[in-house]
Formats: sequence, C-alpha cells, structure tokens
Amino acid sequence: MKKIAHPKRAQGFDTGAYSDAILVDGFLFVSGQASVDFETSQFKLGTIEEETSQTLNNIKAIVEAAGGSMEDIVKCTVHLADISEFDRYNKVYAAYFQETKPARITVQSVLAEGLKVEIDCIARIPEDR
Repeated sequence: MKKIAHPKRAQGFDTGAYSDAILVDGFLFVSGQASVDFETSQFKLGTIEEETSQTLNNIKAIVEAAGGSMEDIVKCTVHLADISEFDRYNKVYAAYFQETKPARITVQSVLAEGLKVEIDCIARIPEDR
C-alpha cells in the first residue's frame, strides 16, 4: 500500500483520519474530494459548476500524482447536496472524461461545510507508466 497526497497539499493541512488516496496492486482508491483549495486549506464554495470543476481538478491532481490520468478512472461515487442541480453538475462532469466514461452512481446527500458536491473514485493505474 502506498499513500498518495494531493501534490499541492499545504503542510499541516489535516482533512481528517484518511488519506487523499491509497494505491494498492495497481488500483487507486481516492477518498471523497470536494471543492477545496489545497494550497490555502480553504473550502471554495460557489455554484454547482464551480464546485464540480474544483472537485474534479483535485481528483485529477491526485490521480496524476499516482501516475495515472482521468482516463484510468473506472468508478465514481458522487454526492450532491441538491439533486435538482444534477443536469448542471453532469455537464461539467462529462467534460472531464473523453472516451469511455467511468461507471458512476450519483445520490443526494447531506454534505458538511455547505458543500454542493463530493466525489470519490477508483482508478486502475497501468504499471507500464
């Protein structure tokens, strides 16, 4: 097992009793990510589009830190604070995945800190990279 951290994580930024991601046997398990600026350790609240984009940029940075790309993501779980914003979130989400979209579930959940979206994922990182 190897711990993978967001490459811009501020020293001392403690997000809780979990790792940003764990790489094991070629699979990367990314913990739930949200609209956080890892350099300032601050939540970046905004529109569903803004928060979805920031969240996916965080996921992208973590997956790339593990040697992968967005195309390596095979499964996402998405939590929306307001399911009525699904179409707006989905438009941004879809732009992050080119050819084969990952398997996904999207549910409405109560999220902390006034966040609108949280996403976790699983990626398969090819060993030949």
